[in-house]
Amino acid sequence: MSRTACHMALPPPFQPCVFPGVSQLPFVLLQFILRTDPTCAQSLQCWQAAVERRPFPLSDMAQESGDLASDCQFWLQKLSGWDQACTLETQQDTCLHLPRFQEFLRQIYEALKEADPTTIMERFPTIRQLLTKTCQNPFILAYDESQKIVIWCLCSLINKEPQSSAESRLNSWVRGLLLHILSAFRFDVKEVGPFTQCLGYEPADYYPGLLKNMVASLVSELREDHLNGLNTQRRMAPERLMSLSRICVPLVTLPDCQPLVEALLTYHGQGPQEVLWPELFEAINEAFLLKKISLPVAAVTSLWLRHLPSLERAVLCLFEKLVSSERHRLREIECFVKDSLLPQAACHPAVFRIVDEMFRCALLETDGAPEVLAALQLRFAFKAYFPHAPASLATVLSQLPEGLPQGHWLQRLQLISQQLREAVENQPQGSRGGPLRSWFLLAHFGGWADVAAEQLLRSDMDPPAALLWFLAFYHGPQEGAQQRARTMVQAEAVLRRLRELSGSACLSARDLQALGESSPGDPRSPACTQLIRQLLLTFLLWAPRGHTVVREAMAFMAPTHDVTQEVIGFLDQTLYRWDQLGTGASGPGALARALLQELRAQV
Repeated sequence: MSRTACHMALPPPFQPCVFPGVSQLPFVLLQFILRTDPTCAQSLQCWQAAVERRPFPLSDMAQESGDLASDCQFWLQKLSGWDQACTLETQQDTCLHLPRFQEFLRQIYEALKEADPTTIMERFPTIRQLLTKTCQNPFILAYDESQKIVIWCLCSLINKEPQSSAESRLNSWVRGLLLHILSAFRFDVKEVGPFTQCLGYEPADYYPGLLKNMVASLVSELREDHLNGLNTQRRMAPERLMSLSRICVPLVTLPDCQPLVEALLTYHGQGPQEVLWPELFEAINEAFLLKKISLPVAAVTSLWLRHLPSLERAVLCLFEKLVSSERHRLREIECFVKDSLLPQAACHPAVFRIVDEMFRCALLETDGAPEVLAALQLRFAFKAYFPHAPASLATVLSQLPEGLPQGHWLQRLQLISQQLREAVENQPQGSRGGPLRSWFLLAHFGGWADVAAEQLLRSDMDPPAALLWFLAFYHGPQEGAQQRARTMVQAEAVLRRLRELSGSACLSARDLQALGESSPGDPRSPACTQLIRQLLLTFLLWAPRGHTVVREAMAFMAPTHDVTQEVIGFLDQTLYRWDQLGTGASGPGALARALLQELRAQV
């Protein structure tokens, strides 16, 4: 800008325009969207080139032309109604339908790009009326990426080599609408010109500065309301707040309006009723999840506390990433969780309780999907936020291994196992949640299970029954006491044999294979099989001669794709935990990394 326009006094013609019946609402915010969009300065040729490149991710919701033709009639009637009235009701109806109308425009573009202009006009005889009214509606042009889609629709109607006067007239009409969209938003030049010239500003400098000035004024007014406290005479009226939030729905992705969006999110009225329009929360949340805007943690936390459907949508969006067809590494899962801002927002107890309950339901619905379990363990857990668990158990679990000297791990594990067993076996018959509730608490701190397996294999003393019960419960919380006792006996037998093999001069894969297989006379439950597989893998990483037979052992330990994925998850989680603890000798660490790389190359 040649001169700053941020603090200048506004002459009367430039005072904020208002909607009829809406006090002091800046309609000019809608008009400035085109002025502040840098793409408006590009030429028509650039836009035509952009259409051919088609960088915009198009919708896959293709429809038959007959359905689109009927949809055209519906939206044409809507547009006509919006043009004929400018009331609170029409403003609300317009903002409410903006996402659906943008999706309709995407579908129209899909149809337009596949046909020649003549065929298009035959299939959609009202397309010219519809696009004309669309280009004249500032709400639509200001919303998200609707402006770009409209331009691409228009460019699809151009005949590069018109063969008739009708095609030439169509080209002329299209260019007229494109020029209307891409040109500067037109105020009355006779009024604007003299004032801006006297002030020493060019219109290109004045209008963006005016927009920022208006946003700053509204933000300042909202923040002063907080300082006024109970002084209701100086507070913004709830009706005005509701109207302001409604008008901001199509503007949430505009960078210059982000301070206003943040101020609205952190603004709270004095009464119990919500003072902001619900659709504003939905629009902000969707833009945040799609990475179209960036918000501070305080604003996001306020958004999710004030609009629980937005919090639920954010958690479901994370689940969709976690359980996608592509298997994600633990570091990638950690990035997903961190970028979601859910751990930061979960510092608020109400957010933590809701997110935690959704994770519990997701684990039940997905049969304990490893990705969901990993994401749960990556979230920072607060012991004070587990009201249904014994306080002493939550306390000892939340003191993670990295916070204790290694010499104290065995003692801590025995204490955890004792308190966990008491919580599981002393529950009243038919109590809510049962053993699964205790297991879900333990699942938050799953790193203790890996430490327990290492302690069993690296200790010279007899396998402590407390650690055997701990691992048996972790892998099979649904098993009864009798089956769990059987699992403990089978795991102890494998442990004793592994200790014998660790001191053997010749370690063979056949010995390990015999331990990994279930005999007909002594069948193993699925939980026991998974527990013994964990013990065998841990043994191979830590045994002095484990690296000599590990690849041969993998042939029988991971015979199927699912088991291979389980082994990959174990190795990935082990390396991640070692990095966090700063432990893991160079030998076991190097072996685990090499084996992980080889297995990933196979799947």
